[in-house]
Amino acid sequence: MGNELALVMSQIEHTKRIDTKHLVEAIQAALSSAAKKIFGVGQEVEVEFDEINTEFRAYYLKEVVEAVTDPGTQINLNDARKIKPDAELDEVIKIRIPAEQFGRIAAQTAKQVIVQRVQDAERQSVYDQFKEKEGDLITGNVLRYEGRNVIISLGDAEALMPPKEQVPRERYVTGERMKFLVLEVRKTLKGPAIIVSRAHPNLVRKMFELEVPEIYEGVVKIESVAREAGARTKISVRSMGDDRVDAVGACVGVKGIRVQNIVDEVRGEKVDIVRWDEDPHNYLSNALSPAKISRIIFHTETPSAEVIVPNDQLSLAIGKKGQNARLAARLTGIKVDIKNEEQYATEERARMDAHFLEISEGAPAEAPQAPTDEERLVAPPDEINEGAVQGQVSEVTVDKDESGAPIIPPTPEFKDAPPDAQAQTPEAEV
Repeated sequence: MGNELALVMSQIEHTKRIDTKHLVEAIQAALSSAAKKIFGVGQEVEVEFDEINTEFRAYYLKEVVEAVTDPGTQINLNDARKIKPDAELDEVIKIRIPAEQFGRIAAQTAKQVIVQRVQDAERQSVYDQFKEKEGDLITGNVLRYEGRNVIISLGDAEALMPPKEQVPRERYVTGERMKFLVLEVRKTLKGPAIIVSRAHPNLVRKMFELEVPEIYEGVVKIESVAREAGARTKISVRSMGDDRVDAVGACVGVKGIRVQNIVDEVRGEKVDIVRWDEDPHNYLSNALSPAKISRIIFHTETPSAEVIVPNDQLSLAIGKKGQNARLAARLTGIKVDIKNEEQYATEERARMDAHFLEISEGAPAEAPQAPTDEERLVAPPDEINEGAVQGQVSEVTVDKDESGAPIIPPTPEFKDAPPDAQAQTPEAEV
């Protein structure tokens, strides 16, 4: 019996990947449940496992008393000493349950409990196994389609790849072997749910870590990854500590073999390897490659940047449907506005014209000039007083007599003056 049980347990342990400890606990719970089904729920039962003989033993637990009131949980002192000679009152003793007392119903109950516990232990084992791989690469086979979802076989478990984690232009053939990124592992009523992806940017990151030893060793570091699955990926790298190591060259490999392996795995998707730079001008310029950049104007408060390129480089800098500009912005974290030199010059002239117009409209009007002495003499009194009020004349003095009336000087006579002298104005003679 012991050898047979040991063989069964060994098979379950290897096929279901269940730890022996969990399996023993499951069998103990099953035997305890079966015993309670025979002898009643109130009966206390303990199941022990003998590791040496690979044998389970079930026992009643009964309290030693003088007078028995509950036969299911109590035993008198005389009967107790027949089983255990040194038994004392109030002591709890164990009474072995013969295996023959486990009938067909009890055996069926034990079987159901064992199966259920084994399934629970198997699910927990799968969960623990794949929870550790969350965020890592895993290889699996395409199993089948369920609606728009793709079911992936991972050997011990099945994974789900939802539509948003699929690459739009990829077609998945049953039985095809591919690499996937484990996005999430969570518990459900039906067991662990494993979500995998082929479209996540970290899929390319993990492939580089797997393909390039310098990244794995920490000599080269991946700073950022921007990806549009199925079309193009930009990845920025830098060397750590050792300037002799070319980060881009290490990722490309001899004759491009390293990056080519990754391109083959992502089905021909373009992969741009960008050199990371501490200077944001150089970094953004590298990120927009292969386009050539004339100059970059940064707006630190946004953060954003105006990128001016030669006229013939505009379409290359923007990329197909703006793809190159979008990926560069995601890679650097800087909002990018790309213009060619002609557009920038036109906008700059318009800004300058608007600036000059604003200055001209905001200039103060020319201040009125104060009247001269001659203008004051010929001007009417009202205009002189008005000018004084407005600040054009600093002071006007009028002579007055003792009563306070103004003294008006007599008008000069020109009886004997020559004709041309009569034409002269009084202020000229004065």
